Amino acid sequence: MTKIDSLRRFLLPCITPQTNPTTVSFPGGATTSTGASKKRLSTSLRDDIDVQDSSSSSASSSEAAVTSAASDDYYNLSAVTVPQRPSKTMVIGTIFGRRKGHVWFCVQHDRLSVKPILLLELSIATSQLVQEMGSGLVRVALECPTRPELKSCLLRSVPVWTMFCNGRKLGFAVRRSANEETRMMLKRLESMTVGAGVLPSGSGSGDSDADEVMYMRANYEHVVGSSDSESFHLINPDANSAQELSIFLLRTSS
Repeated sequence: MTKIDSLRRFLLPCITPQTNPTTVSFPGGATTSTGASKKRLSTSLRDDIDVQDSSSSSASSSEAAVTSAASDDYYNLSAVTVPQRPSKTMVIGTIFGRRKGHVWFCVQHDRLSVKPILLLELSIATSQLVQEMGSGLVRVALECPTRPELKSCLLRSVPVWTMFCNGRKLGFAVRRSANEETRMMLKRLESMTVGAGVLPSGSGSGDSDADEVMYMRANYEHVVGSSDSESFHLINPDANSAQELSIFLLRTSS
C-alpha cells in the first residue's frame, strides 16, 4: 500500500461526517451506539413534550368547562325572582276621641302636617278601647273585600272597612276627611310627638267632661307589605316593652 492510500484511509473518516451510528466497544464485549442513544433521547423528549401539551390542553378544557358551568349556575341563580321586601317608614299616629264618643285614628307624615294622610273613624267606643289597652296588647284589623270597584284603588282610599279588635268583630271603620275641628286639634298638638292627655272642650257647657277629647300621640312604624296589606305599629318609648297597639289594613279575597 502506498503512502497516499494510507493517508486517504486515515484522513477521510476524520473529514467526512459519519452518518451511521458509531459503535463503541468496551472491555468484556459490551457495545453501545451513541447515535442511537441521541435519537432515542430526542424522541423521548419530544414524546414527553407532546404528553405535557396534551395534559395542559385537557386541564385547560376542564377548567373552561368548570368555569362555564359556574357561570351558568350564577346566571341561573340570578334569574330566580327575589320577593320584594316590605317598605318601612316612620309616621306620627294619634288616637283620639271624646269620652262618650267613638275613637278616631289619624296618621301624619310629621307633627307639623295639618292634612293627615289617613283619618279613620272607628266604631269602638273610647272607653272600651281604654279598657282593651289596659288589659294588654291591642290588635285592630280592618278588612275590606276585593270588589271590582275597589281592587285598583289605593288601600288607604277604601271608604269602609270591617273592624276586628283582638279577634272580635266590632262593627265598621269609615274613612273621613279632616274638618275644621280636627285640623284645629292637630294644630294644638303639633308641638308634641309622644304623649297622652285630655284636651278641654272650650265650649263652656255644663257637660264639659263628655266634650273633652282624650288623645294618645306616638311614633308609628308604617309597613307596606303589598298593595293589599299595610300596618301601623306603635313604637313604645320604653325599649323593653312590647308593642301595645297595631292597626292592620287588609284587602281580602272573599
